[in-house]
Amino acid sequence: MESSGFQRYNKGKSMAFYMIQGSYGPAAMAAMVKNPQDRAAAVRPVVKKAGGKLHDFWFAFGEYDFVVIVEMPDSISAAAFSMAIGVTGALATYHTTLLMTPQEATKAMKQAAGIGYKAPK
Repeated sequence: MESSGFQRYNKGKSMAFYMIQGSYGPAAMAAMVKNPQDRAAAVRPVVKKAGGKLHDFWFAFGEYDFVVIVEMPDSISAAAFSMAIGVTGALATYHTTLLMTPQEATKAMKQAAGIGYKAPK
């Protein structure tokens, strides 16, 4: 079990949160316009099968058509979910981001201070 990510104690397991952003391809968007559908209802069982939980599904304007927040047991499960949706060809782009709590970010900052990396001159 990995220890990074937005951790939560869930049924005895440490879980991480991920944000998935994506854009539908023209064929997928045309299919949704022709047959409007609740994509969260379609995504929820896939996330569950990957061992996770769907928290939010938002449609968006701009660079991405949607933003999804999922909780997954580890990065392999998150990657498997992203691959499963990616291989369908329905998405033109997608991006998965591991999320961290402010407490985890503070720990990382403290650890970074002691690493001693020197920038090129």
